[in-house]
Amino acid sequence: MKSQQLSRYISFGFLATAMAFTVSCAHKKAKPGAAGQGSATISQEPMNFPADGSDSGQIDGLETIHFAFDSSALDKSNREILKKDSEWMKNHSSTTVQVEGHCDQRGSVEYNLALGERRAKAVKSYLVRLGVDAGHLTVISYGKEKPLDTADTEAAYAKNRRANFVPLNN
Repeated sequence: MKSQQLSRYISFGFLATAMAFTVSCAHKKAKPGAAGQGSATISQEPMNFPADGSDSGQIDGLETIHFAFDSSALDKSNREILKKDSEWMKNHSSTTVQVEGHCDQRGSVEYNLALGERRAKAVKSYLVRLGVDAGHLTVISYGKEKPLDTADTEAAYAKNRRANFVPLNN
């Protein structure tokens, strides 16, 4: 009987502690300069691209580029596409553009996140060399988490090995 009462007291103590922690965290205000804080405000206007967060080549003037298997190297056709993309970015210089790096379904999550990041960084680096302001470019890797085509075919894999662009609200 005493062990049941003791268990109840311990359970009640954990519950009370968790509730107190939750209430105290809900009332804390972030300090200026803390992570995620800044002077910029986020616009509440709807974005002009699909809600999945990726343009996937659907914005006039921005074209998705594709990569060879297990590569982040920009080939000649990629560089030609990026020259055109850079013109759009220079003409929309007040817009920050997020470069998304993507991979096909093969390989581990960790490996593909790293490869997607290398792809996005390679694109950003080349765009900066073409005169795009580095301060208006961000990179993110989705690895294999956002495939355009989920089939297990070479054609599907080729579609998913890409870097594309998302204009962000400033």
